[in-house]
Amino acid sequence: MTTFTFAPATRETARARIALQGPGGSGKTKTALRMAEGFAKGGPIGVVDTERGSALKYAPVPGRPDIESHTFAHLPMAFCSPENLIAAVRAAEEARLAVLIIDSWSHFWAGKGGLLARVEEEGKKINGGKFSAWAPVNEMEQDMLDALLGFPGHVIVTMRTKNDYELTGGKVKKLGVKTVQREGAEYEVDVVIDMIEGTGTVTKTRYTPLDGACVHHPGEEFAEAILEQLGQGVDPVQAILDELTGEGLTYEGALALHARANQRGLLTTGTLHPTSGQPVELGALIKEYGMALRPSPPAPAPGPQGQPSGPPPAVAQAPAATGPVGTAPVTAPQMRMMHALFTKVGLGAKDQREQRLQATALIIDRPITSANELTLDEAKTLLDTLTAYGDRENPAADFAAMLAGLAEAGPQADAA
Repeated sequence: MTTFTFAPATRETARARIALQGPGGSGKTKTALRMAEGFAKGGPIGVVDTERGSALKYAPVPGRPDIESHTFAHLPMAFCSPENLIAAVRAAEEARLAVLIIDSWSHFWAGKGGLLARVEEEGKKINGGKFSAWAPVNEMEQDMLDALLGFPGHVIVTMRTKNDYELTGGKVKKLGVKTVQREGAEYEVDVVIDMIEGTGTVTKTRYTPLDGACVHHPGEEFAEAILEQLGQGVDPVQAILDELTGEGLTYEGALALHARANQRGLLTTGTLHPTSGQPVELGALIKEYGMALRPSPPAPAPGPQGQPSGPPPAVAQAPAATGPVGTAPVTAPQMRMMHALFTKVGLGAKDQREQRLQATALIIDRPITSANELTLDEAKTLLDTLTAYGDRENPAADFAAMLAGLAEAGPQADAA
């Protein structure tokens, strides 16, 4: 008999699941890109474009920085099967996209290769026609939804709408607007925004402060309002990191953390190594800590001369902090925030570790060989500086100029 156990409920930091619906020309794609920039916080954005490349109208124009544009990765898709959407989501995960836009989700219902077309196709293969074909197609749809809603970043989908009419007594009566998607699709997302000529009205939301909100050209500010609602809880990645780096971790505890991260789809989530400060996947970090705590195998049986029959087992050591003695060390939350903020000022790439260390040395006024050497106060100074420059209009250029000024003002800090 299966045993069920209730555990205390917590509100974790979730990822946005947004739907923008409206007729052609209502501003769905533009709004999706504007909101995505607010959600991404400088991270990469990707668009699955089923609209014959329409999203490219908002891409940068080479040599014309004066033309308003949005930076994003583009994936055109003409055959909108559930299998293709699942594959696109997997590609988005591998690309570590912060925001995935599906423009439009309607095509995966009523487009070429979509679910309605699949019902017709499956109905020709089995007895019972289209009625019997819905069973396997429903399974395909659920697999597609599981992949899309399980994406570790934020998701924005657009949906087409059309006017719905009814003929009664020889007269045509307009019933309202009908979404081109399976009935009830709005229940799969947290917020539904109806778009009319660039103005968005929230018609469905799980967050009371957003209920009925009407915004002209929704963008980064509206995304911030949604993030505020999503952020009133515990960061699941940070909760795992705190347990991983806390005192008393056991090998069994590390195994449990790995299982928890896997269940929540967090194993490939990027973070910073608590010791080296290098970018690392959460799953790899948990494995490293777990292997360091793994019980040593029994000593080998004595050989013919009373000596062990093989080399002695290696004793793994858990990572240790190397911060300055007598000071509070940098914390795991500070380490996680550093990489995100360095990205905003143009130093977030994996091969830019030396540049990050040099920048840190200039800001805290002492050389370091690892971010783990920072004290709590030094980390706060660094984060305050990165935040101030990351919020500027030209963060990378302004930050580089500031570092050049620090280098000229005093001896060059050698962090190599």
